[in-house]
Amino acid sequence: MKILRILFVCFLLASCTKKENHPYTFYYWKTYLKLDKEERKALDQASVPYLYTRFFDVDKIGGKFQPVAVITKDNSFQTNKQIVPTVFITNQTMLGISSEEIKFLAESIHHLIQKKAEEYHLKMNNEIQIDCDWTAGTRDDYFKFLKELKRVSGKEITCTLRLHQVKDKKKTGVPPVEKVYLMCYSTSSPLKKSDKNSILDVGILKSYLSKMEDYPIRKVEVALPIYSWGIVTNHLDKHRLINALSKKDLENPNFKKISDHEVEILKDGFYFGNYLNKGFKIKVEEISEEQLEDVISFLEKKITHFNIIYYQLDSKFVLDRKF
Repeated sequence: MKILRILFVCFLLASCTKKENHPYTFYYWKTYLKLDKEERKALDQASVPYLYTRFFDVDKIGGKFQPVAVITKDNSFQTNKQIVPTVFITNQTMLGISSEEIKFLAESIHHLIQKKAEEYHLKMNNEIQIDCDWTAGTRDDYFKFLKELKRVSGKEITCTLRLHQVKDKKKTGVPPVEKVYLMCYSTSSPLKKSDKNSILDVGILKSYLSKMEDYPIRKVEVALPIYSWGIVTNHLDKHRLINALSKKDLENPNFKKISDHEVEILKDGFYFGNYLNKGFKIKVEEISEEQLEDVISFLEKKITHFNIIYYQLDSKFVLDRKF
């Protein structure tokens, strides 16, 4: 009996510490909708029946609202996932916007989404996600826009939520939606000199989300980064990005290793489609499994049950990644 009691206690402890399973899927953030073999495989294995697909951006250019980089589709594209259209809107689009312009913008976005969905025969979900880094100065008009888009489209309107919008919710306000997508990346600027990982610094994230459990919106999904890039620094300490670089890309006889993730260029030449000079430095930032597990474990204490949307679906980022 004593042995049975010990085994029962062990079973209870194991049950209590069992890792929570989070259904997952991806963002698709390219302008051309096409899947290669690795991307299709990763998407087919995803346990959430949606693909969050960027349809276009919206910016204010010359005083007029403009759709930017509207998505196109390859004839070979097929998926059994339902498409959730996602639209990125610049914060400047919301600056000084009138009530008439809010209505016009909501109607225009809804109609363009419908047009693209019909043109490409996409199987759509009943949701539109808006991505905007709104601020205290644009919050009221942005929130009016979200309500207007809901009225015009008849769809469920959701939006992204950045870390600073959680920390400073009294200033930036709480959006009038029933579900938000917490963006757990871009913790700092990659174009400023720093020894931190600008894609995801877990310490910074935990600081910003220390009171996440108090956020008024209870339905929260979590967007996690799997992307990488290289930050190139020239002789004047100016920075620019090269997308999708990894530490493997730094293995080059023309590079001198400075650290585990940084090199100095020894010879002028074309590297990764860019002409780079001798003396330039390349720092690679990528995301480890340990970082993601740390974030998930932290958020499990703050949010009740969440799905994960990985940013983004790209063969370079999904290959050999465990989801």
